[in-house]
Amino acid sequence: MKSKISLIIALLAICGSAFRLADYPATEITNGIIQAKLYLPDAEKGYYRGTRFDWGGVVPSLEYKGHSYFGKWNQAPYDPKLHDAIMGPVEEFVALNFDEAKPGETFVKIGVGELVKPDNGKYAFARDYQVKNAGRWKVNKGKDKVEFIHELQDAAGYSYIYTKTLRLVPGKPELVLEHNLENTGTKPIVTSTYNHNFFMIDNEPSNENLRIVFPFDVAGEGSGFGDIIKAENKQLVYTREVVKGDQVFSSGLKGFGESAKDYDIKIENTRTRAGVRMTCDKPLEKLVYWACPTTSCPEPYIKIAADPGKEDKWQVLYQFYTF
Repeated sequence: MKSKISLIIALLAICGSAFRLADYPATEITNGIIQAKLYLPDAEKGYYRGTRFDWGGVVPSLEYKGHSYFGKWNQAPYDPKLHDAIMGPVEEFVALNFDEAKPGETFVKIGVGELVKPDNGKYAFARDYQVKNAGRWKVNKGKDKVEFIHELQDAAGYSYIYTKTLRLVPGKPELVLEHNLENTGTKPIVTSTYNHNFFMIDNEPSNENLRIVFPFDVAGEGSGFGDIIKAENKQLVYTREVVKGDQVFSSGLKGFGESAKDYDIKIENTRTRAGVRMTCDKPLEKLVYWACPTTSCPEPYIKIAADPGKEDKWQVLYQFYTF
């Protein structure tokens, strides 16, 4: 009798999971150690259809040893075109040719497409720009990895093939984000990209139980720094919980050098003893920090460049652990 009940519960769980996956195009990956869910890019049905972030690699959930690392941090009413209706280790590329485009002409956001510049105003990431050409997405799904390929043919000369693979490392609690940007256009591609890292370790609010650890003596200025959050002993630590109405933001943390070894950031939940380490094979260009009541986000920037006919490659490694 107990075995039948257990079977029924298992089947209901599977059906419930399948139903949730069916809400938006999605897939799941595992290496037997980590289990993760990914939303897939889709111009009509995708969970995220905004014009700020790369559409490939939206991770609404990732679990390791009973600990959760991502989730729905944004408390605003859901809108697929909202600039931050997104979850996980999501990336944004700085717009390629926004300043040189005239109103009515287009500019390019890698991982999004060709967008229309509406007026002479400055670029604003929160603005929902009209997508004139979304390019073409191809998704290759595997048991422990998903490959996203975005191909864009741009009339202004910024064409590319962008390949991004989220891969779980066999036998290890690690997630690798592998990138390849091939310039198939006529103009050089020179830009920056950063990962917003919307971490929600065990749904812990931004409070004294979280710490962000660096390999260098970090310093920061900006909203909330020195009051809500402070730098000490190569760490950022909270003095109190971040509440609605607070502003925690630094446009550029200081202390890192020119070597890729300084792109080595940990965020830890000292209450549940779970953490994650982020490293990259490119050096930091800039290091932004932002937090709200539900998520704490170190945002590491790197430079990307590829001449016509050339490519640029890089990878970001996430190592999940308990302590």
